[in-house]
Amino acid sequence: MSQEFDTTTFLAHVETLLRDIQPGGRQVIAIAGAPASGKSTIAAELEHHLNEVAPGCTALLPMDGYHYDDEMLVPRGWRPRKGAPHTFDVRGYASALERIRANDEPDVAVPRFDRDLEIARAGAIIIEQSVRIIVSEGNWLLLQDEPWPMLLPLFDHTVLVKTDWETLEQRNRDRWVGYDFTEEMIHEKLEGNDLPNARLVYERSAEPDWILRT
Repeated sequence: MSQEFDTTTFLAHVETLLRDIQPGGRQVIAIAGAPASGKSTIAAELEHHLNEVAPGCTALLPMDGYHYDDEMLVPRGWRPRKGAPHTFDVRGYASALERIRANDEPDVAVPRFDRDLEIARAGAIIIEQSVRIIVSEGNWLLLQDEPWPMLLPLFDHTVLVKTDWETLEQRNRDRWVGYDFTEEMIHEKLEGNDLPNARLVYERSAEPDWILRT
């Protein structure tokens, strides 16, 4: 059964795990959640907190770096669903996790998604061999639909971030404010992609080790 935490107790709990990792050891924490659930914020807070405790001990591995590029999505008609499970290079992400877990290289370069440009920047994050905790976050890390279950053995600990549906809807709506969209366009974004993705996360994610309520 999953343990439940709020943010403060979650940070403290992971800090205790850090103390038990021996020199040269490494663990991967997967943080999953719906769009706008707060998973990226939690992952960044965790990285900051642990690196204050032990500088250089923690690094982020965002799943969003493995978005397929628009040059591939547009010809296939997938661009309107960008962010849905089928628009990611799952096996590329898994390969990076395998290299990171092996920890037999001086460093591993991984991509980061640039939201302003809507592209993934190759080699934008460098994970040094000395890093002991990898915090990876993304919508689909616990998805039970193929091919995503291949990821579960690559995680040492799994987290599902949950928030109430009303807050989730409002946060996703707020993302489109300022883009000069009409109400009809915002509705299309929400009902055509954001909210179906959110429902899928909560309906089809595997049971996590920990649930974090925001």
